[in-house]
Amino acid sequence: MILNCLVIDDEPIARKLLQEYIEETDFLKLVGTAENPVKATSLLNDLQIDLIFLDINMPKMNGMAFLRSANNLPMVIMTTAYGQYALEGFEMDVIDYLVKPFSLERFLKATQKALQLHTLKQKKQEDKITIEDDHFFAKCDGRLQRILIDDIIYVEGMSNYIVVYTNPAKYVIYLTIKGLLEKLPSEKFIQVHKGYIVNVKRINTIDGNTLHIGDARISVGASFRETVMNKLLSNRFFKR
Repeated sequence: MILNCLVIDDEPIARKLLQEYIEETDFLKLVGTAENPVKATSLLNDLQIDLIFLDINMPKMNGMAFLRSANNLPMVIMTTAYGQYALEGFEMDVIDYLVKPFSLERFLKATQKALQLHTLKQKKQEDKITIEDDHFFAKCDGRLQRILIDDIIYVEGMSNYIVVYTNPAKYVIYLTIKGLLEKLPSEKFIQVHKGYIVNVKRINTIDGNTLHIGDARISVGASFRETVMNKLLSNRFFKR
């Protein structure tokens, strides 16, 4: 599991150190940096962020004001030279509070807490998904979305979430591809790649190792090929 990280800090040296620590940590990926919360807003809207490293004393808006004003933020780890804000930070549910300068060891301890919490939340989300005859509800963009099973064309798995492609919309859901596959009806859906599940009835053409599904072209993974082709070419799905 990979956590996508955003660093918000006005000090270039601090941003560089955090970048180095993130690169040293195999379950973290830096996807953006910003000098202050105002500049971070567009990144939060455009990118899939799981964890924010947030400084306090910054121009335009400090970190505590940002925490108080923002809604539906990802997990936050405070990174600051001022220890007196720790209590207030924890009252706003930050994961941890790192006082500069902090070591890689202390950084890893904080990020492990974030990883454990994210894993737990994801598992709880998967447990909430229940297939009800022809549909299920999933949390998308802060709301519960009703998704019809037969409307699903295919599912693409990312590091910590999936994208469910339907006609005409697509939905980003905080689930693992394995978690959704276990709940979808096996007679209708098949995993063809470590990152893809397809609706068998939506497959138009099989061209070698490539499945044509509408405008999409999805490769069958080498380790999945034999199982997939046996199922697709059996009487169960396609006539030989």
